Amino acid sequence: MTKKNTPTAQASTKEGGGNIAPRLEILKKLRVVIRAAQRHSLWIEKQCGVSGAQLWIMQELHENTSLRVGELANKLAIHQTTASNLLDTLEKRGYVVKTRDNKDQRVVKVKLTKEGSGTLMQAPTPARGLLPEALLQMPEEKLSQLDLGLQGLLDSIDVLDEGFGMLPLPFTM
Repeated sequence: MTKKNTPTAQASTKEGGGNIAPRLEILKKLRVVIRAAQRHSLWIEKQCGVSGAQLWIMQELHENTSLRVGELANKLAIHQTTASNLLDTLEKRGYVVKTRDNKDQRVVKVKLTKEGSGTLMQAPTPARGLLPEALLQMPEEKLSQLDLGLQGLLDSIDVLDEGFGMLPLPFTM
């Protein structure tokens, strides 16, 4: 968790000044985006019994045949330990198989099983989740604007836990 040396919340509100209505509209839109992603993930779990992040892993394995744990973590933008935990659950359910590389025993490769493939094919779409899919569909110019705007928002928050950026939605503590 990082704490910035910025003015207090009260002083920050005065700095922004201006009309509060546009800020409230942005707040509402952020809530809609977050809740839509959470709702989609929960719906996936009810429909096929795996979390949204686990379904995304299964989609990546379906498209790539075999991936290392670190490669999966990079594709989902999550910590490697988080990817390993998600994979452990999928392995216990028989949806994926882990194998060690013959040349380097430290390397673990993951493959989707027939049962995992069947679950993926019956699962709601998009398998990667609403937010990743929406971001893939955005034009580069809009994506750059969104990135700048979100960075500006993050820069104005006093206390951040940037580690949350490496956790899948919905994540509860």
